[in-house]
Amino acid sequence: MQTGSKYEKIREVLSESQQPSYRYAQITEAIFKKRIGEYEKMVALPQSLRNKLVQELGAQVCGIVPAKEITSSQVGKVLFEIAGDERIETVQLHYERGWKSYCVSAQCGCGFGCKFCATGTIGLKRNLTADEITDQLLYFHLNGHSLDSVSFMGMGEALANPNIFDAINILTDPTLFGLGHRRITLSTIGLLPGIERLTRDYPQINLTFSMHSPFDEQRSELMPINKHYSIRDVLSVLDQHIRQTGRKVYIAYLLLRGVNDTIEHAEAIADLLQGRGSGQHLYHVNLIPYNATEVTPSSFRTSDASRMASFVQALKARGIKMTVRTQFGRDIHAACGQLYASK
Repeated sequence: MQTGSKYEKIREVLSESQQPSYRYAQITEAIFKKRIGEYEKMVALPQSLRNKLVQELGAQVCGIVPAKEITSSQVGKVLFEIAGDERIETVQLHYERGWKSYCVSAQCGCGFGCKFCATGTIGLKRNLTADEITDQLLYFHLNGHSLDSVSFMGMGEALANPNIFDAINILTDPTLFGLGHRRITLSTIGLLPGIERLTRDYPQINLTFSMHSPFDEQRSELMPINKHYSIRDVLSVLDQHIRQTGRKVYIAYLLLRGVNDTIEHAEAIADLLQGRGSGQHLYHVNLIPYNATEVTPSSFRTSDASRMASFVQALKARGIKMTVRTQFGRDIHAACGQLYASK
């Protein structure tokens, strides 16, 4: 568990107050089983301990504050205020079969400057703490929602924030959120040290690589990170991930009309993913329709249906496993690449 997280601080308060060891379980059960969001309302605890918790940690268990919430069909988006007068966004997806999934932010803004992404236009304000990351889910939990799965696909690059691993530990701690590793998906633009650590320490977490072009020169133009970690270098590390974990790797591919949605691009993706050895069948391409915003270049447009169909057919003809991602929340700027944290 992260040193400095609220859960670690609770343990410290209990130790300093010479409380019996079962008090920690009482507190975590109050939060995660009874959904009590204020320390003062944890009436199973002595008043003196409740006072001490409020004094040390503040009145509310959840440390981020919802500033605005908007909803549309199957999607809700919450704008949270965080320390330093900054804001982040979190998206809840509600599927028809009752499953609730969450797209959480790992950074306030993002410093990698991918040309098609609204978040990238903000620049990096700062990394979120492990509490700020997990509090996005805690907010929904305390308000009665089930936490079925979570993806680190919100604002920022998760693997650029070292606190992400502490957050994963909190989310998977059976005494806290208790999420299974396979209920967590992490998306990366290809930061190799972080991928290698995931492979070693969190092999069951679902991994998505944001490719968006199979050509190094074009990808470097769209995503400057490619100058540091080329497509082939990333795929080599993903091959190792597949060999060691036996788990699928997802390739996210945003379709931009006239930019990266040609048959030539589809064939090049197939060339990259075929001939990768015994694990090549575990690569799965997710095609994502582009979502325009007022802060991304007007030259980027959504591929039309016929171009998308031709792209899909070209991949299928080469035996590439793929899915066209259903888009939720475009109307409230809650879809992929649209998170901007503006009121």
